[in-house]
Amino acid sequence: MLVAYARVSTLDQNLHLQRDALTKAGCERLFEEKKSGKAGTKRPEFEAALAYLRPQDVLVVWKLDRLGRSLVEMMRTIDGLRQQNVHFQSLTEQFDSETAHGRFALQLHGAMAEYFLDLNRERTMEGLKAALARGRRGGRPKKLSPADIEAGRAMLQAGTISVADIAKRLGVNRDTFYTYFPRARANSQASN
Repeated sequence: MLVAYARVSTLDQNLHLQRDALTKAGCERLFEEKKSGKAGTKRPEFEAALAYLRPQDVLVVWKLDRLGRSLVEMMRTIDGLRQQNVHFQSLTEQFDSETAHGRFALQLHGAMAEYFLDLNRERTMEGLKAALARGRRGGRPKKLSPADIEAGRAMLQAGTISVADIAKRLGVNRDTFYTYFPRARANSQASN
């Protein structure tokens, strides 16, 4: 039986492309989820797919990186499948764990993928260091300026305006407001 696993990393992405390709390939059962593939991330549908597989089944993915981002994790998964007499196929790269060539290609591709992931990480870190040396910091810009914080503090001390109204005047939601004014949250909870 061909058993498919499809995954996208974020909620705003969709699974249509993978689902169509896996269905066209003849997969009878499809497990899908919207979860990151980072090593260590819990993927309940992936675990369910692995538990569903029986000897002689084939786990099919649209692309090799759907198994995970780490070479070690991918190879451990494929080796675990092999030990259960379950085969693996990747449609995009046309890898098939039933052949020696397929197993070699899987290992080579996984090593290359991890190499480029590490390279990208190194370039990102170097870019952040260079930006820091020029006085720039990474991350999102602050929602509230020092003047906004001062105005918020004054409105809170006056005690005549609700937290919701102060947040609205500052152009932020209540959670963001409480990030800047944690004491306001404590006071709000104490008065309830």
